[in-house]
Amino acid sequence: MGVVVEPGVPPEIAGMLRANAPLLTRIRSGWVPPVSAPAPRRRSPSSVALLAATPVVLGLMAWLLDTPAAPAGFVLLGAFMLVVLIKTTTMGELPEYDRPYERGVYEQARLHHGRFLLPVDFDEEARAVLSRAQRAIGGVLRSHVNAEGLLDGARNGVLLPEQEWEIARLLAKLSALRSEHRELLGRGVAPEVAAVVEPLERALATSEAAVVARVEVLERYARHVADAERAYHAREQIEELRARLPRYEELLAESGADALSVPEIERLAQDADQLESVLRRSVSSAHEAFRYLEG
Repeated sequence: MGVVVEPGVPPEIAGMLRANAPLLTRIRSGWVPPVSAPAPRRRSPSSVALLAATPVVLGLMAWLLDTPAAPAGFVLLGAFMLVVLIKTTTMGELPEYDRPYERGVYEQARLHHGRFLLPVDFDEEARAVLSRAQRAIGGVLRSHVNAEGLLDGARNGVLLPEQEWEIARLLAKLSALRSEHRELLGRGVAPEVAAVVEPLERALATSEAAVVARVEVLERYARHVADAERAYHAREQIEELRARLPRYEELLAESGADALSVPEIERLAQDADQLESVLRRSVSSAHEAFRYLEG
């Protein structure tokens, strides 16, 4: 599982947050990126090397002046000095590394504090429940029957992300309370406190059961959608086969084997009608299950 973002966060910001779980975890722990400002500059390695080599080259030029190769030495010296001049004036400095993207994520995390949840916000039990909810929601939203408008795609696109956020919010709260409760029990509980601890544990268990019940409604809806999806694809395949029937019939007639035409081919139309009915029933069941989500 990754970052869960409240549906009201703008899509581009939500995408940024979902893509930066490790960075957001560091920010949550107190890390602050450097403030974007004119970055200090440093000389490029090539410029530094050229400047360091200058005394050596000048010594070599002085030696060449006392030899027959003096004219070539002047040409070499001029070329070298031209390179040094270019490197130190136009390419001599490079900006130090800056972190504008990390700063941008940090600012959005501050601006939308409380509107996203990280994997570290959930204990192991909560992560398992949230993963179930996300699988159910993903199965519905990615289905062809949803994309083709056989379900209420617009309401799915609004209600299901809201359900994911609400389930995640409750699970994060439950995880925090469970962690505090376990820490308290780990320190040992006096007999006088034990009577109070038991009702608190029941409250945690009852709250978890209520969240799981929400997830089970989502899973039931997703199963109905999966049934409709299977019927949808089967119907498409049957229709494709029906379109090819004339070619099969033509082949049988030309081969003189039309008397051997199998009855299964003739049942294609009936199968298509039956699948259409199955699809309608599956979609109807999915709509019925959807109404429980709105309750």
